[in-house]
Amino acid sequence: MKDPALKDLPLKDLARAGSEDALHALQTDSSGLSSDEARRRLLDYGSNALRTHKANPWKVLLRQLASPILLLLIITAGISVFLGDATNSIVIGVILLVSVGLGFSNEYRAELAAEALHSSVRHRAVVVRDGAEKTVNVVELVPGDIVRLTLGAVIPADMRLLTATDLLCDESILTGESLPAAKDPAPVIGTAALGDLTSCIFMGTIVQSGTCSGVVAATGGRTEFGRIALGLGEHQPQTEFQRGLKKFSYLLLQVATVLTTLILIANLLLRRPLIESLLFSLAIAVGITPQLLPAVVSTCLAAGSRALAKRKVLVKRLVCIEDLGDMDVLVTDKTGTLTDGRISFLAAIPADSMFTANAVNVLGLLATESDLGHGRSGAAGANSLDAALWESPAGQSWEPKSYRRLDLVPFDHRSRMTTVLIEDGGGNRQMIVKGAPEDVLKYCAGVPAAARAALDAQFDAGARVVAVARCPAPALESLKGADRTGLVLAGFLCFLDNPKNSAKESLEQLAKLGVTVKVATGDNARVAEKVCTDLGLDYGRTLTGAQIDAMDDDELSAAVGGTGIFARVSPEQKGRLVGMLRTTGRSVGFLGDGVNDALALHGADVGISVDSGADVAKDAADIVLMDKDLGVLADGIREGRRIFANTIKYVLMGTSSNFGNMFSAAAASVVLSFLPMLPGQILLNNLLYDTGQLAIPGDKVDPEQLRAPSHWNIAFIRRFMLTFGPISSLFDFATFALMLFIFHAAPGEFRAGWFIESIATQSLIIFAIRTRRVPFFRSRPSSGLLLATVAVVAVGIYLPLSPVGGFLGFDPLPLPFFLALLAMTVLYLVLVEIAKKQFFARAAEPQKAPAPRTAEHHIHRRAARFSASGRHP
Repeated sequence: MKDPALKDLPLKDLARAGSEDALHALQTDSSGLSSDEARRRLLDYGSNALRTHKANPWKVLLRQLASPILLLLIITAGISVFLGDATNSIVIGVILLVSVGLGFSNEYRAELAAEALHSSVRHRAVVVRDGAEKTVNVVELVPGDIVRLTLGAVIPADMRLLTATDLLCDESILTGESLPAAKDPAPVIGTAALGDLTSCIFMGTIVQSGTCSGVVAATGGRTEFGRIALGLGEHQPQTEFQRGLKKFSYLLLQVATVLTTLILIANLLLRRPLIESLLFSLAIAVGITPQLLPAVVSTCLAAGSRALAKRKVLVKRLVCIEDLGDMDVLVTDKTGTLTDGRISFLAAIPADSMFTANAVNVLGLLATESDLGHGRSGAAGANSLDAALWESPAGQSWEPKSYRRLDLVPFDHRSRMTTVLIEDGGGNRQMIVKGAPEDVLKYCAGVPAAARAALDAQFDAGARVVAVARCPAPALESLKGADRTGLVLAGFLCFLDNPKNSAKESLEQLAKLGVTVKVATGDNARVAEKVCTDLGLDYGRTLTGAQIDAMDDDELSAAVGGTGIFARVSPEQKGRLVGMLRTTGRSVGFLGDGVNDALALHGADVGISVDSGADVAKDAADIVLMDKDLGVLADGIREGRRIFANTIKYVLMGTSSNFGNMFSAAAASVVLSFLPMLPGQILLNNLLYDTGQLAIPGDKVDPEQLRAPSHWNIAFIRRFMLTFGPISSLFDFATFALMLFIFHAAPGEFRAGWFIESIATQSLIIFAIRTRRVPFFRSRPSSGLLLATVAVVAVGIYLPLSPVGGFLGFDPLPLPFFLALLAMTVLYLVLVEIAKKQFFARAAEPQKAPAPRTAEHHIHRRAARFSASGRHP
């Protein structure tokens, strides 16, 4: 049972209490909970989860049965059984069962793939348990846990602060405020609103600067963020791909409603039985809809996720694969993508004769955030530049034990500097500043011209440079409020990060895919330009962070298109750049792995991070690369476009042939004295055709279809349906004439002849519609699609001639029919090829810009971090 003292403790009361009182109220202390107590509380309070990623077969099955037309058809078939038409009802029932089964099996397999993908992404937090720090999954946090957080962390629960150093939190996801909120452990005085609880931090918000520790007060759905996320439900906001599917469904619904209503009215006017007319009309409605579209889409996405996993690309949500293929602009950082990411120390360059190279090295080593007491071994986890400096010969031979660090202001992305207050063995104190040369030099007096020239030469050579400056500080006790002006430049520390050998080829691959690559870096502009030039990247112009700040939105929107390098940019500027690129109608992907990339990752159409990146970057990303390689990303884009191309193949083939066949059936039902095909035969025809289409996800795609992103275009689909559907109907009418006037067919023969002609033409037409090239000669289908199509046609021909043909309502056909069928099929394929050339020669309709992401989208993406494989509150 839950401890009554812990039940629903109001966060506002804890905010007003002191730190020790808060610990006492939550029945814990500074050494944290014991492991046994944590397990007990986890059972009492449940997991710290807001979402579940467990595949649910019942939900998948309900989605299969959710079609109103399908449900109405089942009910009508039941009435038909009641009225004595058992044979037709059994046929319809079996067909519906197989259709639902196919859709269910494919969609459920895709859900299992999504569950496996999600389970492979783990989010952890550092907690104090049993008096020691350990990492646990964020969903295992419980009230009373003490959690330590650093720069860039996503806060995993509602917490009362215990300690904080220069702590700022981005709470925009809760409050809508764009400015970060300052936090402090001091108790709040009086009554305060949520945004004014300065001694508390909230689940889902981000540590924008500083460090802290706190005690967990609420988890899961009891948190402020949890209430909002659970209020939105599990249903994710729709992507552009899903919105396209929805529009396409509306189009089919309109066509099916008009067509079936007219057919039902016409058959009733002809005094045909009500049940027979209703069944026929509903079979037409079902027949015109590509019933297995969800299954085909799910199969495409699941196959794509497996293909990407082999290429070391982890997709958090399957539908993001489509978004990846839609991308036509990639904004990326430089380190590790265009360069090796293996930073090595080159040399220390003194500013003048007052300093030696060794003195500059020592000052640089003193101005690191690592533990000086442990020397080189204390540099574990240091930033890449500091780590390279400690690994250099000077760092390995230097002994720091005679120095004592009195205070530290860690590096942040605004000041771009680290400042330390150091005392040596003789009691002499000095302040040392290390950071970006442009920022450090602003505080230095009398910088020699030779030093500036040396700096320019290093930038032009492509070296990464850090400036080091110092000044005596005999009376300084701490750095709080310390004045950095009057520093003396000691010199520069130079590092090398060579261009990646594979980057040039990867950039060429992206260019062939129509993806424009832009570089956003915190490094110097000339260093970035040197790397891009070495790799052959045409970057156009360069903008610095200072220039970006001087521009309003209109000026920046006009400038971003022709700019390829954004240098010395802050996290806020990266986010603004992504937003500006999106307003120009481009689909923007952002690749970043650091804390300073989170805002841009959230704002991009496709956020991409790497497995070794910061938690906040991986949380914000839709796609995680196991290797930080643009070549892997190019493979992912290609795979996304292949999936979309294959999905559209099914849509175009299904709508055109289904529309043509159902239009033919509608017209024939009015003219003939009997139904041209029984409801069960229509559904069987549609099921056979759709079953063959399940091989489409593995089909090949022509290279030209991958050169640019494709989008849903309902006008294009409608035009395609109205162009190729009537061609299909034309040959249906020719078949009708052949059966009636040449073979004088009885109703059973007529239905068998049209069934075979329909399944043959609409199945074989796959090979013409799947490509804009000449099929087989210039574009070969996959062996799976070829075999599936031939098998479907063979089954379609065999069924009317088989022993079950009579049960299905078919009569045997004369041999000359099959010779005529062969001739008509060849003529049909030739006519489609002619129409295809004329159709694709027309200019395509303009594409609309993607819709911007909403606040709901951000909440769902952030909530996905708190996901368990079981039930959640």
